[in-house]
Amino acid sequence: MKEEMIGIIGGTGVGDAVLKMIDGVEHRQVDTPFGRPSAPVAVGRLGTKKVAFLSRHGSDHTMSPSEVPYAANVFALKQLGVTTLIASGAVGSLREGIAPRELVVVDQFIDKTYRRQSSFFGGLGAVHCELSHPCCGRLRTLIISAAADVDAVTHHQGTYVCMEGPQFSTRAESLMHRQWGGDLIGMTAMPEAKLAREAQMCYALIALASDYDCWKEHDPAKGKKALLEEILGHVQAATANAAKLLTAVLSADGSLCDETCACRKSLELAVWTRPDAIDADKRKSLGVLFE
Repeated sequence: MKEEMIGIIGGTGVGDAVLKMIDGVEHRQVDTPFGRPSAPVAVGRLGTKKVAFLSRHGSDHTMSPSEVPYAANVFALKQLGVTTLIASGAVGSLREGIAPRELVVVDQFIDKTYRRQSSFFGGLGAVHCELSHPCCGRLRTLIISAAADVDAVTHHQGTYVCMEGPQFSTRAESLMHRQWGGDLIGMTAMPEAKLAREAQMCYALIALASDYDCWKEHDPAKGKKALLEEILGHVQAATANAAKLLTAVLSADGSLCDETCACRKSLELAVWTRPDAIDADKRKSLGVLFE
């Protein structure tokens, strides 16, 4: 029986920390119909699991959120055999109760992005995946269970507002996002989560709170340099917490993959175009998504 491989996408700060924890790293350059991913994929072992790690912003963090090749990233991991994908990313907190350095196992998204490829199926046909629960409930439960043994505050749910960026929110926007019911603000979860669903992957996101978004006024006594140093300190602490949680998840007994999960059958009723109207070569090039 083929050993399961867990995909990990690392965001701000997490990439270097995770790479240091992976044993027997082999870097693989993967070509996809959507170009190359952000960086070579690092394949090795973390905890008791075989993992495929990808740095979302590139090896040297050279890609802004709008420039990340999300489709290539998810497709490359699927080509390598990943069916369960755990992502991480830094966020601003929209809630007093979610403090900097704390973690959130996200359950919902509000997508405000508009410059990114959000589907694999352009040019193939009409494909409509169900997305009411964009993160895998089964995988979220496993992460939350592992968090109970980690010395870090981990919130069990949260709504992530994904903005285009690269600029941060205006204060008016930040206040609006709170009124919408957002708990976190970030720039990278979408269309990543949508593409994972189209790839029939189980997807979960661990968000790292780096600061309060600008709805909360900063201490006027602190200068810009002091505020930046404070935020960087929060990122480092949150990164360490996320690394501990990932290690706990990947060291736990039992499988993180489940072929009976609804996420693994997301294309069953999603293709609305008649089979005879779909270009055979295009369908073949995307075949790995249907596996």
